[in-house]
Amino acid sequence: MTAQQTGTRTRTGDLIAYATGSIGMGVWVTVPGLLLLYFLTHTLGVTPFLAGLTLLLPKIIDVVVHPYLGSRSDAAARRSGHRLGLLRVGLLLAVAMAGMFTVPAGLSGAGAALWVGGWFIAGNLLFACFQVPYLTTPSDLRIGYHERTRVFMFRMLFLTLGLLGAGVAAPALVAAGERGDYARMAVLLSGIMVVSGLVAVTGVRRLTAHAGFRTPAADAHSTLGDIAVAWRDRDFRALVLSYLFTGATTHLFLAALPFYTEHVLGDSKLTAVFMGAFLGPAVVAGPVWARVSRRIGKQRGLVICQVVFVAGSLAPLLGYGVAPAVAVVVVLGVAFAGLQLFAFSMVPDAVAAAEARGAARAGAYTGVWTATEATGTAVGPYVYSAALALGGFIATTEGRTVVQPESAHSALLAGFTVVPAILMAVACFFQLRWTLDRSRNRSTRS
Repeated sequence: MTAQQTGTRTRTGDLIAYATGSIGMGVWVTVPGLLLLYFLTHTLGVTPFLAGLTLLLPKIIDVVVHPYLGSRSDAAARRSGHRLGLLRVGLLLAVAMAGMFTVPAGLSGAGAALWVGGWFIAGNLLFACFQVPYLTTPSDLRIGYHERTRVFMFRMLFLTLGLLGAGVAAPALVAAGERGDYARMAVLLSGIMVVSGLVAVTGVRRLTAHAGFRTPAADAHSTLGDIAVAWRDRDFRALVLSYLFTGATTHLFLAALPFYTEHVLGDSKLTAVFMGAFLGPAVVAGPVWARVSRRIGKQRGLVICQVVFVAGSLAPLLGYGVAPAVAVVVVLGVAFAGLQLFAFSMVPDAVAAAEARGAARAGAYTGVWTATEATGTAVGPYVYSAALALGGFIATTEGRTVVQPESAHSALLAGFTVVPAILMAVACFFQLRWTLDRSRNRSTRS
């Protein structure tokens, strides 16, 4: 009888060390997603169209890099019995974070976009080096269905802390909108990223030592072959397509929030308040969703969160004030916690099902998953920048203000409401095609 069948339980201290790495990941996910589009268009004088490309094009590389690193991670795990090498390389992400926001004073417009884009590419590559083996860890462990949810509950709790801290601190630190403020903010948060990453490496080592390490299959295969195997998995494909649109929706929300607070509510300082309202409840909601998962399953929980996000995205069309807006954002934050917990904890479920069929390629599955996540993080802000461009939004530089045309106001509001609602509805459509939870429920009843 395997450890997975007997229900090995991970130690809480090991989980805390492992999950600490998600604080740094939360910083990287939040700060560029929340501030980069705004930084480009309001401080560096980059047009919305070019700013959108600056965020999108570097992510195209991720579509290739993440699956490749997943396959390489599997190969390294077969040789050495661990995935720590890539994790250590990923600690250099902090350098890219600082470089991306430290733009030389003489650069603006296209030159500034090139600088930011170059560092963004470097950052994405380094983030992939850390993210792929890090997120593969729950699939490597010899644990069962509910224990995988527990591992990801800890991970999502610390990720939310990282998102919350960065989401509140970063806008506050750059409230003046000057280049020097952005540079200082990036250096400060980069230090936090390094510390959290070092602790995570220790956590991964301890988890695998205690719960056991599931060595990937020894058969030779290529990156393209790994992608093909993952894509032929019907349930995993449905989960991936669903999360592509989910990620695009949530990152569109992050990119659009500073525009909404400044141009619709008339106070850019509300960005930090809204981020606190969005991510603060998620700290509590994560453990609650984990309990819900034990009662109704991950699939149903995820669909509920997607439906709530659709409704919440459309709510600002009612034209309410600040207090109701904060209340809606709180609800969206609760749904966001479930979106992350359920989706990520379903990846190792797909890997376990694949292993039962004789195809254990955890790194490959994770590589495809993180490539999808990276694509969603780019598509969301790009879609919003496209809406701004179509509405005639006018870019500016630090210290200057411009009067936006009415069409720009309409576009930035529609991009914050109708567009994410449509994207999340598509995500829900794909998620309904997942069958593993239904199969598990039938076997449990029998």
